[in-house]
Amino acid sequence: MTHTDTSYITEQYGEVTVLVGAQSGAYPFANSLLIPGADTTAVIDPSLSLVGSAPPADLVLITHAHEDHIAGVGKYDVPVHVHDRDRERLQSPEALITGFDTPPDSFESSVAKMRDFFHVEGIPDAQGFEDGTVFDLGGRTVTVIHLPGHTAGHSGFLIEPDGFLFVGDIDLTGIGPLYSDVGSSLTDFEASARRCVDIDAQWYGTSHQKGVIDGAGEFRRRLDAYMGVVQRRDDTMLAFLREPAYFDEIAERRLVYRPHVEGAHVAPVERSTAQQHLERLIGQGRVAEVEPGRFRAV
Repeated sequence: MTHTDTSYITEQYGEVTVLVGAQSGAYPFANSLLIPGADTTAVIDPSLSLVGSAPPADLVLITHAHEDHIAGVGKYDVPVHVHDRDRERLQSPEALITGFDTPPDSFESSVAKMRDFFHVEGIPDAQGFEDGTVFDLGGRTVTVIHLPGHTAGHSGFLIEPDGFLFVGDIDLTGIGPLYSDVGSSLTDFEASARRCVDIDAQWYGTSHQKGVIDGAGEFRRRLDAYMGVVQRRDDTMLAFLREPAYFDEIAERRLVYRPHVEGAHVAPVERSTAQQHLERLIGQGRVAEVEPGRFRAV
């Protein structure tokens, strides 16, 4: 896997500059933010597209410790901050890969990919923050909004006075919400989506292809459609379990990726997603374990 395009384009929203990654920020790229203050300039989520030409900054803020959001961190010799619950994963590539529940036979190759493709070497002195932490840049503030679910520490940032809410990987893309890491949570993801609804902003920035959404009404409409994928996954599982099936058969049915998608990441994502939906449907009394390890819709 190689990359040749480390360019980005800029879009302006108030004083917030969005550094739109290559391929409109689609993975393995992502969108970054540059936020100037009178005293400090912050960059949020320096992505792979910043590896070739990183704009100057005094502070790095990270929404969460995933490779596409931290590939450009090494270009900065400044303080780096991430939520306390994601800090260990930012500190080393090995911890990052462990958080993906990567199969043992793929572990070393995955660590190598983090280093060789995403330039992830780890930030041992990364500092933590928590919900509500305010970074005062001088005439402009960045407030941490903890939005767990995608990862345990996944966070958004509310930038004022511009009225810009960066929601990271609550990214409104067609694949739907992803909550498959160790420490991810479907329940937390749904709660985080509800929290976003309660925050009125002028602009809502996402980390990937959907870019920036103008206005709370349009953002909430798109968020409803995005979170509707969760219900469709429940429905898909219930339809499959009209006949009894073992867990491995359920995971192989796939709730997230289309059949043609391949890679070491697919099986862990599908198994974790299936497990969370299965547990929820059992808790709701909609699925029962008809014999050890075998399940059926009620």
